[in-house]
Amino acid sequence: MHPLLIVMLAAGTLIGGIAMACAGPCSAQIAEVERHIKRAPPGPDSGPTAPQSVGAQLHHQPTPGSVETAESKARHTADAALDRARTADAAGDAKTCTKALTEAKELYDLE
Repeated sequence: MHPLLIVMLAAGTLIGGIAMACAGPCSAQIAEVERHIKRAPPGPDSGPTAPQSVGAQLHHQPTPGSVETAESKARHTADAALDRARTADAAGDAKTCTKALTEAKELYDLE
């Protein structure tokens, strides 16, 4: 076998091993959720959601400000859940990562 070919095979194996070692227990799932979020068309039916407010249950009409506040809060909560998933993934904490990812999926209505 040609020495250059041996070096190239060894380098490929090393690089592949490093890439696998860097991936956390939820990396693929996090990437999938991020792809779904990026592919969602803009509009009222996309983005994170939150539970219905008491005011809505009392049939109060939402104001533009209350809608904006609710959307902002839902976005912040969903972003925090994804951040927790990424942090847990980087630490190798599969249980915490899965829990945070489940929360993010629920907020984005992906399950």
